[in-house]
Amino acid sequence: MERYVDGFLIPIALDKLERYRELAALAGTVWKEHGALDYWECVGDDLDVQEMASFRQAAGAAENETVVFSWIAYASRAERDRINAAVMNDPRIKESMAAGEHPFDPRRMAYGGFRTLVVA
Repeated sequence: MERYVDGFLIPIALDKLERYRELAALAGTVWKEHGALDYWECVGDDLDVQEMASFRQAAGAAENETVVFSWIAYASRAERDRINAAVMNDPRIKESMAAGEHPFDPRRMAYGGFRTLVVA
């Protein structure tokens, strides 16, 4: 079965990482309740590998920032579209977005939807 994945690369200030973790924990719960198969949020640990492009460079992270690499898996693109619409209408997500203070700048976030090529 082909699955569909939304991927994210987010530069985030170190002093805002805990607030991001709190929001991500809520988001993970909401996405899974609406049908997402997996929800992962990972914080950079080994980002500057010699002789390769780094995630830090790809995300445009500054000295006081790290990188969050995350993804959400769905049964299909149609399911992704259905689930994301439901999530955006969920009052918990609307409330968290209306709070005003976001722990990162969404304009700096890289995002894309991906068809699976290999699942092992």
